[in-house]
Amino acid sequence: MASRIVSLTVNDRQEELLARPGTSLLSALRDTLGLTAAKRGCAQGACGSCTVLLDERPVPACLVPVETVDGASVRTLEGVAADGQLDEVQQAFLEDFATQCGFCTAGMIMTAEALLATNPNPTRDEVVEAISGNVCRCTGYAPIVAAILDAAERRRVSRRPA
Repeated sequence: MASRIVSLTVNDRQEELLARPGTSLLSALRDTLGLTAAKRGCAQGACGSCTVLLDERPVPACLVPVETVDGASVRTLEGVAADGQLDEVQQAFLEDFATQCGFCTAGMIMTAEALLATNPNPTRDEVVEAISGNVCRCTGYAPIVAAILDAAERRRVSRRPA
């Protein structure tokens, strides 16, 4: 298969990338676009550190061939904050001490963003299930789960009519 140009929207910006066969979406994001929040972890889709939202669904970017994303929308952690302000998930991770080394953080936040977009009031078990594809070696998961539940509450409160 020959290289070809793919057009996609990344963090609300239209981008064109040269898609070489065998190049992952993760490599294109990091190496071509300079978006380095998604981390290179296992390269097998098992750790979740490279999770991005592809058409609003969380996916391991290391497993997605870049040539398959023509016309798609991709959101990375760099596209979450608006106008320099952290969103509720990012703020909850910060305030609830849900990060330690930070390697899994981008993937966890992107997974949480997808969960809360479809389920604004998740139970603890639903949060645990949602992040089951994301590995964290530092926190023991308790502060991450708490932060996601906190973010859900923050969103519900901020969207209530006055």
